[in-house]
Amino acid sequence: MEAEKKPSIVRITVLLLLVMVLFPLLPMIISGRWNWWEAWLMVSLFFLNFVVSRTIAAKKRPDILKERANYAIQGNTQPWDKWLSPVVAFGSVFILLVAGLDELFDWSPDLLLGWELIGLALIVAGYSLGSYAFVENAFFSGTVRLQPERGQTVVSSGPYGWVRHPGYLGSLIASLGMPLLLDSLWAFLPMIVFGFFFVLRTCLEDRFLQQNLPGYSDYARKVCYRLFPGIW
Repeated sequence: MEAEKKPSIVRITVLLLLVMVLFPLLPMIISGRWNWWEAWLMVSLFFLNFVVSRTIAAKKRPDILKERANYAIQGNTQPWDKWLSPVVAFGSVFILLVAGLDELFDWSPDLLLGWELIGLALIVAGYSLGSYAFVENAFFSGTVRLQPERGQTVVSSGPYGWVRHPGYLGSLIASLGMPLLLDSLWAFLPMIVFGFFFVLRTCLEDRFLQQNLPGYSDYARKVCYRLFPGIW
């Protein structure tokens, strides 16, 4: 039993260091600009969102963090999501990477403060929506799979009453704000690619749930939009 736990603890520790330290600091590491207040603001928002959402979720859904931590070793993950889930999970890293390179080589013209504030508002809105979805959904797994061992049912409360995949929508909104806050027009390129894979995963996951999760088809008829309210 201990031998099984140790790799999991090591994996979780490494992932936390990457997600909480290395990735958020990428723009400053690459550019060498450590007085970049917009980047520090984004790091602070990310850290605050991560800690608050996980704390609330752990109190409300005690087993959700274990489910999230073990997402990479779940046996019934859909084959297409074994490669798609890491792309979606770490796609925003490329936005930060390009933003850092942009700052280093001065590719983009400086944006007005107003655009940066719009980017800030989008990040706050996206993080808030994503956290709301995470806290509300007891089955918010890291991969697309059924969870019969946890008694999975359809979640239709909170933001799931507005759109069927609010967590994805929140991530897209936050990712749209990152290039603006970080003053990088070039960072919109990976954001567009990132958005494509989110739409693809939404389409595949929604089809899978309609075919396999009891009650989901009825829910889909009530909540018409998968990802973009009023559009799709």
